[in-house]
Amino acid sequence: MITMKFGGTSVGDLQRLQEVATIVHSYLPQHPVVVASAMAGVTNMLLDTAQLAVQRDTDRVKKNIEALKEKHLDVANTLLKHAGRHKELIHRQSQLIEELANLYRGVSLLKELSVRSLDAIASFGEILSCLQLAAILSDHEMTAEFVDARTLVRTDGHFGEAAVDFAVTNANIRKTLQPMVGKNVVPVVTGFIGSTEDGLTTTLGRSGSDYTGSIVGAALDSEEIWIWTDVDGVMTADPRYVKGAKVLSEISYREAAEMSYFGAKVIHPKTMMPAIEKNIPIRIKNTFNPSHPGTLISHTTSAIERFVKNITSIDNLSLVSIEGNGMVGVPGISARIFSALARVRVNVMMISQASSEHNVCVVIPQKDCGKAVAELRSEFEVDIAKKIVDDIKLQENVSIVAVVGEGMKGMRGIAGKTFSAVANANVNIVAIAQGSSELNISLVVEQAEVRKAVQAIHDAFEPR
Repeated sequence: MITMKFGGTSVGDLQRLQEVATIVHSYLPQHPVVVASAMAGVTNMLLDTAQLAVQRDTDRVKKNIEALKEKHLDVANTLLKHAGRHKELIHRQSQLIEELANLYRGVSLLKELSVRSLDAIASFGEILSCLQLAAILSDHEMTAEFVDARTLVRTDGHFGEAAVDFAVTNANIRKTLQPMVGKNVVPVVTGFIGSTEDGLTTTLGRSGSDYTGSIVGAALDSEEIWIWTDVDGVMTADPRYVKGAKVLSEISYREAAEMSYFGAKVIHPKTMMPAIEKNIPIRIKNTFNPSHPGTLISHTTSAIERFVKNITSIDNLSLVSIEGNGMVGVPGISARIFSALARVRVNVMMISQASSEHNVCVVIPQKDCGKAVAELRSEFEVDIAKKIVDDIKLQENVSIVAVVGEGMKGMRGIAGKTFSAVANANVNIVAIAQGSSELNISLVVEQAEVRKAVQAIHDAFEPR
C-alpha cells in the first residue's frame, strides 16, 4: 500500500486532473490511498472572500462565489462522461456552494469573522476538490470513494492550527480505510481538515494537506508516502537563483527538517513526524514529470553522493547585538535576552556568541526588529547605565545562509571550504553558527550579497 498526496497545483486544472487519474491508475497494484488539496488558488479565494463578507462587499462576494462554482462545474462538465456520476457531482457541488454562500451571509450579517468560521469556510476547497477527484477516478475505470477527513482526523479546538488526537485518529483511519483498500477501492481523502469531538470543523495549519497525507500513511503502515507537487524533488539549492542546482536522490529526515527551517521549500517538519515514528519513507514526486524518481526522505541517507546536500537561505532578517566588557562572566545574560524577546513574541532564527562572552548576537525577522530592540533596551536599561552593557545594536537587511548535510559530520575542511568560497566571492560574513551535530553551518551575510554567497558555496561543493 502507498499513500499519495496531491497538492493544489497537481489538481489545479483539467490537464492536471487527467494526469492524476493516469498516475493513480498506473499504481493500482500497489493499492493507493489518495489525499488531495484544494485546487490551486481556491483556499486563498475562500479566505479573501470571507474578508469581503466582513466588509459587506456583497457584489464581490457574489462574484467570487460564482467564479468558484464555475471553476468546479467546468471540471465536472468537461471530464465526467458517465451521466449518473456527472449529475450526482453537480448536485453535491451545488449544495456545497449554497452552504458556503450561507456562511458568507452569516459573516456579513454579524460583521464578525472568527477563527472557527474561517476554518469552516476554508474546508470547502478540499471537499469540492476531493469530491470531483473521486468522481474523475471512477470515470477512469477505478473504484474510488470520497472520504471526508472530518470523520477521521480528531483534533482539539485550536482553530487555524489544530493539534491531532492520534489515538482516536489512527483508529478511525484504520477502521474506515483499511476495509476499502481491502476491496480494491481507492479512498480519496480531504487534506488539511479535521474536526473536534463536538464535530466542529478545524484545519491543520501550514502544509496541512501534506500533514494529512503523512497521518493517513502512517496510520495505515504504508510502504511509502508520496507527496506529489510541481518539482522533481528536493534540490541542492533554489534553481531560480543558483545555476547548476540538481535534484537530490535521497536525504534524511534530519536534513529535510534543517533545509525547511532555513527556507528551502522541501516539506514542513510537522508533516514528517507521523512518518518518522513509523519509519515510513516520504518521496517527493512531480505530477508534471511523473516518471522522475523524485527524492526519497528517510531515516538514513548516503553521504557518498555528496557530503553537503543543500545550500539555502532566509532573507528579510535583522541582526541584534548585545555587547559590553561588563558582560564577561556575568551569569544570566543570555537568559535575559531570550526572556525579553519571548515577552514580545519574537522568534530567534540564529544565535552567535563570542567565547569571551563580550558579545551575543541574535538573528530575528526584520519585521520584529523595532519591538525587539525596544524590549531589550528596556530589559538592560540599568546595565547600560552602569556600563555593564554598552548598547543594543541593530543591523538590518541581512540573510542567513545555511549549509546542510549529514555527511559533514566529522569531515575535515567543510567549514574552511565554505568560508573560503564566500571570501573568494568577495562577500563579508557578519556572524557564524554551527551546532554540535555538525549537520548545519549557518552564516549571516548582507542580504544584497546572499545570492552571490549561495552560488559560491554551491559551486565549491558541487561534485566535479
